[in-house]
Amino acid sequence: MIRPLATLAAAALVLATAACGSDAGDTASSSSTSSSSSSSSSSSPALSGEITVFAAASLKKTFTAIGAEFEKAHPGAKVTFNFAGSSDLVAQLQQGAPADVFASADTKNMDKATADSLTAATPVNFASNTLEIAVPPGNPAEVASLADLAKPGVKVVLCAPAVPCGSAAAKVETAAKVDIKPVSEEQSVTDVLGKVTSGEADAGLVYVTDVKAAGDKVEGVEFAESSAAVNTYPIATLKSSRNAALADAFLQAVTGEPGQGILAAAGFAKAP
Repeated sequence: MIRPLATLAAAALVLATAACGSDAGDTASSSSTSSSSSSSSSSSPALSGEITVFAAASLKKTFTAIGAEFEKAHPGAKVTFNFAGSSDLVAQLQQGAPADVFASADTKNMDKATADSLTAATPVNFASNTLEIAVPPGNPAEVASLADLAKPGVKVVLCAPAVPCGSAAAKVETAAKVDIKPVSEEQSVTDVLGKVTSGEADAGLVYVTDVKAAGDKVEGVEFAESSAAVNTYPIATLKSSRNAALADAFLQAVTGEPGQGILAAAGFAKAP
């Protein structure tokens, strides 16, 4: 009777030892997995820091909104904007102004930045826009077409030829065979809109999005020739960026969501 009991006791001891070994192995494996996960998490730190975005004046409302959403998504990040005419922005970059991202209202000015090796990667087209005639409420000059802008006595304001909205205006004039004599040429589309809203001009050529953003401060007059000058908006990160990761993330926010939704709501069309 003693020999079977001894055998059973020995077997129980073996099983207990194996079980302990298994628990130790599982614990070690779990610890290793936890350590690996922690290491992986620490290798992808949250985006933080500051970036400066140079953007075309016509993007002021939308990019301000995109920037706010971006900062919500990345609490440690801050985006500062410099809005102006695209040609002015390129000139500033060429003179060494510090910036992380550049968004132009046309490909021509972005090409200047690329030609001077200012961009860190190939620019990405993210939106398009077309011109519309902006007139004061009530349309006192009774402007109904592009041709009306060439009538004597009608005070018209345009963008300067070097500015994207000015280049687009020249194209639609050629397409319509109309010669507009502006009372002034401005350095940004927002300056043109300002002349109209202040009553200094009877009409101005701005973008569809500017008319929409102005609300009841102006009325919009569409014209068929606008299709002859569709502006494509490109964006690129810059070699001078001191926070390339944050700059890349902002570009992604513009070309993806929430950027595309905000741009569409403002009246921008998809990039061709």
